[in-house]
Amino acid sequence: MTPPTAELVQIDLSPRKPAKKPEWLKARAPMGETFHNLKKLARELNLHTVCESAQCPNIGECWNHKTATFMMLGNLCTRRCGFCAVPKGKPSPIDHDEPKRVAFAVAQLGIMHAVITSVNRDDDNMGAATAFVNVIQEIRLQAPGCQVEVLTPDFQGVDAALRLVVEARPEILNHNIETVPRLYRVAKSGGRYERSLAFLANAKTIAAEKGNTIVTKTGIIVGMGEEMHELLQVFRDLADRKVDILTVGQYLRPSRDHLPMTRYYTPDEFAFLKHEAMAMGFRHVESGPLVRSSYHAHEQAQSTGLK
Repeated sequence: MTPPTAELVQIDLSPRKPAKKPEWLKARAPMGETFHNLKKLARELNLHTVCESAQCPNIGECWNHKTATFMMLGNLCTRRCGFCAVPKGKPSPIDHDEPKRVAFAVAQLGIMHAVITSVNRDDDNMGAATAFVNVIQEIRLQAPGCQVEVLTPDFQGVDAALRLVVEARPEILNHNIETVPRLYRVAKSGGRYERSLAFLANAKTIAAEKGNTIVTKTGIIVGMGEEMHELLQVFRDLADRKVDILTVGQYLRPSRDHLPMTRYYTPDEFAFLKHEAMAMGFRHVESGPLVRSSYHAHEQAQSTGLK
């Protein structure tokens, strides 16, 4: 039976012009001697940076300030998150010499606040955690005085893996919440919202058991279809877990194979989100269109009292 004409859907097959980016989302093209020197060093040491793998818009600014986020454990992620540009696939065995090379690069560049992240390694959570421990220890040896911020996966909720990293005492433990619970199934494949919340809360508990403190941090990207009230509820959940630093940035679709972007947030909306989050008790909130997890990481650390 033919459906009524009113119910027919007309499909527009004409080529679509890409939506023009707002002025506030334009970043300067990467260039300069420092940028090229850092890129050359990373290639010589066979290191990956999340700046390149995740197509970060701030790569030019950060690299020219000798700030880079090194990505360990290979360049292939075991998860297929809908928003992420990092390549997916079966990773190679863990390179146990990599932490020494990362620390060497940190020392050579004179970095005073190193940010270290990794792909997800669901094939070997304890091995991944051990790599973070080793890179913290190597940076302490090769670049004394350098603060270490680690941006870790959730280790699939394996408590022993988190405990290893926390007890290595990085200055900042970062784990990104990424999005609102409703979008986890399509956006953060393999992740669990409650598991990430527990991860951030447990880091504080583990540190306290040893008589220590640790600064915790998380980030969220907006523009994947979430509602404002959902974002604010995530902020409340994070504040309840005593998370210290929050970053909020605009989602930019890496390719047609990734989740579509629903809309651009305006600078005023980012300012509103920062105001609301600060009122909930976060010690520092970085909120803006081009903000990514490690953007202005050193300044974020200073705002929490780390020197």
